[in-house]
Amino acid sequence: MVPEVVANELSAVGGHKLAAHLEVRLADAARAYERDRYVDAQSILREIVRTAPGVGAVRELYGLTLYRLGNWKGALRELRAFSDLTGSVDQYPVLADCERALGHHARVAEIWAELKTAGAGSDVLAEGRLVMAGSLADRSRIDEAIALLGAAARNIRGPHERHVRQWYMLADLYERAGDVPRARELFGRVVAADPELSDAAERLAGLH
Repeated sequence: MVPEVVANELSAVGGHKLAAHLEVRLADAARAYERDRYVDAQSILREIVRTAPGVGAVRELYGLTLYRLGNWKGALRELRAFSDLTGSVDQYPVLADCERALGHHARVAEIWAELKTAGAGSDVLAEGRLVMAGSLADRSRIDEAIALLGAAARNIRGPHERHVRQWYMLADLYERAGDVPRARELFGRVVAADPELSDAAERLAGLH
């Protein structure tokens, strides 16, 4: 099943029969995406987009699927369309990461600046901050990347995923900057909060 608001948008495309077919196909694509079958999802969504290009949820899922497949330009096209159709900034971090992958670091900074003033939620802001820090690190601006993530360095009880992800990136940055004690501390926090996150346990064990 798809959300009611999406079903209503699909109904406006071309009648009940077509909408019912599109709903089924969109649900199929969503299941494929959730199961990491991105090529299958892409095939389904490509067809739906041709029929219902004005449905934001379709463009969003197609864009995320292309992103997972490493099609940065295609993902940018679809996620920009999603943002234009809905006014949402929820996928701005993904847009920024596509620009980063393409080496468009000035554009990453522009998206980050827009996101900071757009009233985005904490999780979206955290993702945008990670992408911007990654863009700085790509250009060996490690100190600036650390400064950007500095507020995330504080230790808190019951951290959310966004906190742990920022700790991980800070730990990596501190290790790259040669501050092994700080890197060890942050990797330790990551492992304590989520032992399965990436290679944090191995990274921690390798720091002497």
